Amino acid sequence: MPQRVLDRIRNAIRSGNYDMTYHAVEEMAEDFLGIFDVEAAISNGQITKVERNDPRGTKYTIEGVGIDQFTPVGVVGRFKESGIFLIITVYEITEEEV
Repeated sequence: MPQRVLDRIRNAIRSGNYDMTYHAVEEMAEDFLGIFDVEAAISNGQITKVERNDPRGTKYTIEGVGIDQFTPVGVVGRFKESGIFLIITVYEITEEEV
């Protein structure tokens, strides 16, 4: 199942069928990441965590590397009822988070 979900997330990113919360945009800027880093991390990353206890929908954590093919990036998101993938937060993975 995780691969099927990951393919669905990647398809949403490729087709531009995603949105970002204001929080995600702020966090991305704080860690000096750009939208291409987020897209790259999702396209080359893997689902590392699934949280099913959120009433708004299952949340997925994806970890991959940014566009520079070096910077480790984490992305947390979920599908909205409309089918749009909502990116909730974005962060550079640091040693403390490993």
